[in-house]
Amino acid sequence: MKISVITTLYYSEKYLSEFYKRIKASVTQLTPDFEIVFVNDGSPDNSDKVLLDLQQTDSNIVLIQLSRNFGHHQAILTGLRHCQGDFVFLIDSDLEEDPELLITFWNKMNQSSEADVIYGIQSKRKGGLFEKASGRLFYKVLNGLAQFEYPANTLTARLMKKNYVKAVLEYTEKTLDVWAIFVLAGFNQVGIPVTKKNKGTSTYTFFKKIKMSIEIITSLSHRPLYSIFFIGVIWLFISAGHILAIFINKWMYGAVIEGWASIMASLWLIGGIVIFLLGVIGIYLSKIFLEIKNRPLTIVKSIHRKQ
Repeated sequence: MKISVITTLYYSEKYLSEFYKRIKASVTQLTPDFEIVFVNDGSPDNSDKVLLDLQQTDSNIVLIQLSRNFGHHQAILTGLRHCQGDFVFLIDSDLEEDPELLITFWNKMNQSSEADVIYGIQSKRKGGLFEKASGRLFYKVLNGLAQFEYPANTLTARLMKKNYVKAVLEYTEKTLDVWAIFVLAGFNQVGIPVTKKNKGTSTYTFFKKIKMSIEIITSLSHRPLYSIFFIGVIWLFISAGHILAIFINKWMYGAVIEGWASIMASLWLIGGIVIFLLGVIGIYLSKIFLEIKNRPLTIVKSIHRKQ
């Protein structure tokens, strides 16, 4: 039985020594046959040098160097493609998730013999009031648009069986959300509450989160496109009703129809709605454009694996 530990690197240099020490101590309690796969997602610091030094004393370390930064989700899938274990433990290397969760998840998987995946759920969402409220709103909107139950507040940390990992890799789209793919792949998945630490800073800025939310929604659901039709129908009835009211007031009651300001406001409103709806269509067209190009998800520059 072999266990593969997979983690990604981006500004991870200051965490690596402790992460390596703790994850190795955990995995060696379960099996002597293991590998720790680090995917360097174009990290600008010296993460790769730290790992190459560690590799001199531990041949279980595998370093996959990507040619540039492709993104967290793409780096995760690259690690899944190159791992060799019968069981795969995925976790971030920034120590917000305890490496010792491997032991917890392993014990839970052994208790649930039919479970193919054990994953962590934040027992308490981190951040301030705005971040928590916006997070709850996002998941409500997403579940309303998606055609499946998108699990809220899931962590990166998860223990997976090999057959499940193979199923995940069957999804080959270029614009993706890896957590959605984890759900879509099916199998028996069990979530357990986990306390996530806060390192104080995050590479996910507010605008990155907005962009990621748009990417997730448009990658998972076509319902925003359908909503354009219904918005158009609703707006048509509102406009027809307004025109009818104008005619009734003019011809039946002799009212004087005035109000250039209201006309201009209406034009601005309609123009804004039209531009917004065209923007929705544009996002979907851009995704079709990227899929047709069929560019590689990532480019592996080199793999450092001691034999």
